[in-house]
Amino acid sequence: MSVQLGIPQLREGGVPASGSQPLPAAPAAGVPARRPAEAPAGLADRYGRRATDMRLSLTDKCNLRCTYCMPAEGLEWLSKQAVMTGEEIVRIVGIGVDRLGVRELRLTGGEPLVRADLVDIIAALRQAHPGLPISMTTNGVGLDRKAAALKAAGLTRINVSLDSLHEETFAKLTRRPFLDRVLAGVDAAWAAGLGPVKLNAVLMRGINDTESPSLLAWALERGYELRFIEQMPLDADHGWTRRNMITAAEIRELLSADFVLSPDPRARDGAPAERFEVRRRAGSSGDASPSADSHGPVLGTVGIIASVTEPFCSDCRRTRITAEGKIMSCLFSREEFDLLGLLRQGASDEQLAERWQDAMWLKPKAHGMDHVGLDAPDFVQPDRSMSAIGG
Repeated sequence: MSVQLGIPQLREGGVPASGSQPLPAAPAAGVPARRPAEAPAGLADRYGRRATDMRLSLTDKCNLRCTYCMPAEGLEWLSKQAVMTGEEIVRIVGIGVDRLGVRELRLTGGEPLVRADLVDIIAALRQAHPGLPISMTTNGVGLDRKAAALKAAGLTRINVSLDSLHEETFAKLTRRPFLDRVLAGVDAAWAAGLGPVKLNAVLMRGINDTESPSLLAWALERGYELRFIEQMPLDADHGWTRRNMITAAEIRELLSADFVLSPDPRARDGAPAERFEVRRRAGSSGDASPSADSHGPVLGTVGIIASVTEPFCSDCRRTRITAEGKIMSCLFSREEFDLLGLLRQGASDEQLAERWQDAMWLKPKAHGMDHVGLDAPDFVQPDRSMSAIGG
């Protein structure tokens, strides 16, 4: 059964009726604007990396206002006409999968659940690509009502943002009193078979950092996979400082009070999270037998995404498409390449693939620069917040 999706009204020439203009995308000095003919196939870059993991944002809108992502108020949303339609999403994903070697798709936002056509989009993607892993990152608000439908449509698994299990702390971080809705969504995702259910937590100094062991214990008891993420300089208020960030080393130290972490023997294989097997520490608050061996049974795993202090840029395999169809080769890039505008002007799949390859060829080495270092003096925070880029 085919899925019907809508198309926005366009001005003459295929230009959206409203919406933001594309940002300039000049190549770095000395770098050719076009990918050379002898470059490797697929979404290759100048540093020998090849993108096979596609992150596609469905919207910039969100029903939370997390302090590390969005301002308390005043953020202007993209117009409906500026955002990719369902058909455009399916076509762009198809080019990535069929022509450019994309092997995994993650749907992001903003908050994907606020799109009324979300289930239809996933069903159309699944119909076009029966074997493609399709995951989604969500804040979980409203997931309890849609989890079963998302699974039936073809969603493979889900990541839910959950920074605290305490109502007051959750409300302070998200500026919304929706913890009960998020927890209901997590449970519904598990019940629907969207596993492994992964939870993403950002620790903020003096707010929820001391909750990390109890949050991990809660996740392990329920079979969820928790991942702690270093706060990145992608907040809309531009208030991030290296000094206030909870580092990966600090996260491991916080967890060590109750748990013993050992490297997961499975290959990382380009994943952003470094995984650890988790065992209960002998004599800890949750240990039923104080004399137990701290190297007892593995309770599960925990991941730590250390984009700032332990970057993994050399093995990055991601390509990003924003909600209005801009290619971002790096999460911290200040350059964007307009794919949707070219599509709406009538470009062929081959022309769109070439634009995408050219954009990825110019992917910076790390953190939007040609050297590593978010605390380097020449690092400039992107104008967009995480919600506008797509996580």
